Amino acid sequence: MAELMRQASRMQRKIERRREELKEESFEAAAGNEMVKVTVDGAGDLVRVEIADGAIESEGLEMVLDLVVAASNAALKNARDHVDAELEKVTGGLKIPGIG
Repeated sequence: MAELMRQASRMQRKIERRREELKEESFEAAAGNEMVKVTVDGAGDLVRVEIADGAIESEGLEMVLDLVVAASNAALKNARDHVDAELEKVTGGLKIPGIG
């Protein structure tokens, strides 16, 4: 039992170390033929929003705001999927409650 607890503790440290590394990675998504680009980091924080020149004039504010939301959601999904896949590598695919 003690060895199992040590293994779980080592795995938890590996997971936390990998999470910290993943926070430094960037994930980008675009919407509206790349009229809007959004970048998030591996922690799921919004880092940058780029809106093409003239987008608001040509598409209108409401449409551009919708594109920002769509691009943000896509970038966040990309980040979550990547983080989940990387953590699955650390755990060997094990789903352990409270770890990961």
